[in-house]
Amino acid sequence: MGDDEIPDLPRERLWTLGPAALTARELLAILLGTGNREVGVGVLAGRLLDGQEGSLRRLASRPHGEFLRSPGIGPTKAARLVAAFEIGTRLALEPRPAAPRIREPEDIVRRFSARLRDLQVEEFHLLALDSQSRVLREVLVTRGLLNSSLVHPREVFRPAIAEAAAGIIVVHNHPSGDPTPSAEDRAVTRQLVAAGQLLDLPLYDHVIIAGDRFTSFAAAGLL
Repeated sequence: MGDDEIPDLPRERLWTLGPAALTARELLAILLGTGNREVGVGVLAGRLLDGQEGSLRRLASRPHGEFLRSPGIGPTKAARLVAAFEIGTRLALEPRPAAPRIREPEDIVRRFSARLRDLQVEEFHLLALDSQSRVLREVLVTRGLLNSSLVHPREVFRPAIAEAAAGIIVVHNHPSGDPTPSAEDRAVTRQLVAAGQLLDLPLYDHVIIAGDRFTSFAAAGLL
């Protein structure tokens, strides 16, 4: 395989299935990027691991200069390996930041207002929360006109289920500057409330941001 050839399969699997689904060899192959004229990048990755009995930890603990003595590993590939292992070490040592907690609608507005208040199209966002109302994940669900066909409960709840969320909050903007819920807003909210009841994953609030004003379905008693 030539130096300009990069196999797509590991990268495709990463984007389709997520990095956790890839083997250590596939992850190393993505990191190395290319093989050489004699062997492909998958073989190079396999040789690195085989030389350390399949252990990434042993591979990471090798003296850096040894990578340069591995067949097919030049300065660029060796530098990528050293940098990746150093990032892993620093990540393991770095304390996990406290997840922001949502206590009231104003917390939601502070999080989204700067992004949404001046947009000329509607964006619909999801916040997946844990049992302490801390944000596990934020997802842009759709961008464009809001209606019940575009904002399908499946697309809203899928990432929340993946995060094992205890509940969700949804947020969208009104470019008109009027935060009054429309008929479509109410229909979408009813759909999400019903789906959340079936999934035991409640909708805590639906907040509409319009310029410097907002409406909270929960605060207004509309849920």
